Amino acid sequence: MADPEHRSKWKISRRELVVGTGAAAAIGGMTAWMADRLQAPAEVFIGKAATYSVDIAQVVRRGFAELAITRRQIAGKSILLKPNLVEPATEAPHINTHPLFIQGVAQAFLSHGAREVIIAEGPGHCRDTYLVLDESGIADMLRESKLSFVDLNHDDIDVVANVFQQTKMKDLHLPRTLRRADWIVSLPKMKTHHWTGATLSMKNFFGVMPGICYGWPKNVLHREGIDQSIVDIVATVKPHLAIVDGIIGMEGDGPIMGDPKAMGTIVIGRNLPAVDATCCRLMKLDPANIHYLQMASGRLGPTNESRIVQRGETIASMAQMFQLVDDPHMQRFRSA
Repeated sequence: MADPEHRSKWKISRRELVVGTGAAAAIGGMTAWMADRLQAPAEVFIGKAATYSVDIAQVVRRGFAELAITRRQIAGKSILLKPNLVEPATEAPHINTHPLFIQGVAQAFLSHGAREVIIAEGPGHCRDTYLVLDESGIADMLRESKLSFVDLNHDDIDVVANVFQQTKMKDLHLPRTLRRADWIVSLPKMKTHHWTGATLSMKNFFGVMPGICYGWPKNVLHREGIDQSIVDIVATVKPHLAIVDGIIGMEGDGPIMGDPKAMGTIVIGRNLPAVDATCCRLMKLDPANIHYLQMASGRLGPTNESRIVQRGETIASMAQMFQLVDDPHMQRFRSA
């Protein structure tokens, strides 16, 4: 997930570097905490965006600058933006990634010289992807911005090895459009989830798994285990960046039935576990209790706060309590 030109302000020993960049097998029987401590740190940017009417592209470009994402790295590249589109929702800005957010991110990449920006998604709940696009306002935005869209539920398929194998799936069926992109970028909503605690940039990749192979609502992945499937998909797809729509998030009975939560933030980072751990802290959830983050910790990226370099705003200045479903099972996700 890390760009080879990515810098780090941290100094680590040669031994830490060798162990931290090794494969999951090299970590062996270490605890997640030990493995996390040995992994190279990651940088995560937290920006302010009070409403969707602000210049989102400008906030994203500031994040790029803070993370040393340069025009040279983006110029001439094909960028795939993977938003979170769940249900047709005309008057519910907390369910889907907002069309103005997608538009602003696309503008940020195009202003850095991207050759093309593709919007791609395979909704898991509604079989009619274009109904979701129309009723969420995204179809109008795509026409206005002249951006192309690919329905990943019905794309051509490549069969690739499952590199992490936390599920029993030996291979993953992935949309061929992923191969077309130089950068794969997750654009999730900041939401609670009634099973996993939080759904953020990693869980968002359920939407790249084609419905024609995995069913609706991606039933095969649920049977294999949601947490296990999340880490297998992210480890195999190897996304390059996450840009989280936290302007209006969702609390309570997420990812669909919850309530809007005005957060006024955009979170950006190259390493998805680090981004999601930061988002959990902003939501006052404990990433140590989010199972897929613990599975990823020290293997796909750091989740320990001491191994994440925060850029932009501080967590303390932006954090707000996200309500959870009133169920003892859910309270284990709460931070101390």
